[in-house]
Amino acid sequence: MLPPSLESALLEAHKLIARPLLRAALVTGLANCLPAYAQTEVQKLNGVVEQLLKRMEQLEAANKRLQGEVDRLSGAKPAAEAATQRAAQGAPAEPAAPAGNAQAQAEGGRQPSKLEQALDGVSVGASLAMVSQRALRGQTQDSRNQLNYRADVEVEVPLAKVADVGDSKLFFHLRAGQGEGLAFVHPTLSATPNSTAFSLQNGDDAAPIVAQAWYQLSHPLATGASGAQPSLQATIGKIDSFGFFDQNEIADSETDAFLNNVFVHNPLLDSGGAIGADRYGFQPGVIASYLSDAAQKNHWKASIGVFASGAGAGFGSSFHKPFVIGQLGYSGEALLERPGNYRLYAWTNGSVAPYNNEFASSLGRTTGIGLSIDQKVADDLIVFTRVGHAFSGDVRFDNALTLGAQLAGHRWGRDDDRVGLALGWLNTSSGFRATAATLDADGDGVPDFGYRPTGAEKNVELYYAWRVNDNVQISPNLQWIGRPGGDRNAQAIRALGLRAVAGF
Repeated sequence: MLPPSLESALLEAHKLIARPLLRAALVTGLANCLPAYAQTEVQKLNGVVEQLLKRMEQLEAANKRLQGEVDRLSGAKPAAEAATQRAAQGAPAEPAAPAGNAQAQAEGGRQPSKLEQALDGVSVGASLAMVSQRALRGQTQDSRNQLNYRADVEVEVPLAKVADVGDSKLFFHLRAGQGEGLAFVHPTLSATPNSTAFSLQNGDDAAPIVAQAWYQLSHPLATGASGAQPSLQATIGKIDSFGFFDQNEIADSETDAFLNNVFVHNPLLDSGGAIGADRYGFQPGVIASYLSDAAQKNHWKASIGVFASGAGAGFGSSFHKPFVIGQLGYSGEALLERPGNYRLYAWTNGSVAPYNNEFASSLGRTTGIGLSIDQKVADDLIVFTRVGHAFSGDVRFDNALTLGAQLAGHRWGRDDDRVGLALGWLNTSSGFRATAATLDADGDGVPDFGYRPTGAEKNVELYYAWRVNDNVQISPNLQWIGRPGGDRNAQAIRALGLRAVAGF
């Protein structure tokens, strides 16, 4: 490589000497080989060549300025290498530049705005789930084949970078979809065999809704003698209560594991209607929590939530007779020195429709208790169970038990695949058994249920989750519902499904 001074001299000589010679040679050669009547055209060509040479000079000047800018920006690299060499030799390092100076220099001295700093930590997730189901047995209200899709977009915005309010964030959740899934003529206690089904009242309307929008503040407390860092947490807004209560490691997501509603949440809360949420499963509320130390392997969390219920879930009224739930949860090694989660909770709701009956005009109160457990028992095997009991209220079933397992696929060479099996038992309440045959809440002369329930509804679900790649999963699914609605005379239901989910 030539020395910079010599390279600069050669470039200047090229501009002052070589270019005029090139132009003179070109014009002279053309003048000698062309006839006399073409001399005018040669003069025009000379003008064009002159313009081209001037344009070349402008481009070279711009290139020189660009090269200077590159050299200036890359100047930090030799300085960093020199600092590293001095440090290796034991020499004192030069004072560090203030944080953000490098970026500011690269952007012409402009410091990032507060909005840019905030967006730097924003996380966005999106998923699209599509389910096709066929009723193999059981009379359906519409077609025996149903197809639906659901799209979800979640955005989490940390606020600590733009406001000095501690560790806080905003969370937004948009949801859209079409298709109501399979609906059977005979009512079931399990609510739906396809919990991904989502549609607006007008089935042709695919407009998204704001499913969730809440603010959360976490405030660290003084470090304890053991070194643990406990914290308080407050959440307020429009919330999916199951994101904070009744969670489960392997039975908590209808797009990832079990489809039947009884295996997604505690049946008494969701299928039984005890949460009193809006028709989409969300409601305004406030949650207060105490967390021992999430960074520790073994920790526990205590939470209490108050949510608007009934008409209030859709912002039609205030928190009159709300849904209140409290939970105590432990996460850590509890069995065979393997991780597990244990959650005990209790609830009460004064705005529940008796028997979760759409025709009911009056509301009542229900109170209950539940337990959600998931425990890893082997490197590739996790088991779960949920238990629920209603102490009071006009509920269709007052005892619920679900249990199951999930086996990872590395035993057959598919590390990211899973197979899941779950069993459910929903025992009809004595009040529902006594009144269901003749109950006519809307007074139209036709019984709302029209049968005499006995015993318990039973549910079985089997799925296989095939991980196609990091973003796509396909899951065949088989379900069986015995004694639907607790009616021993009703035909058992069988349904076959295929779910495809893409997530980013």
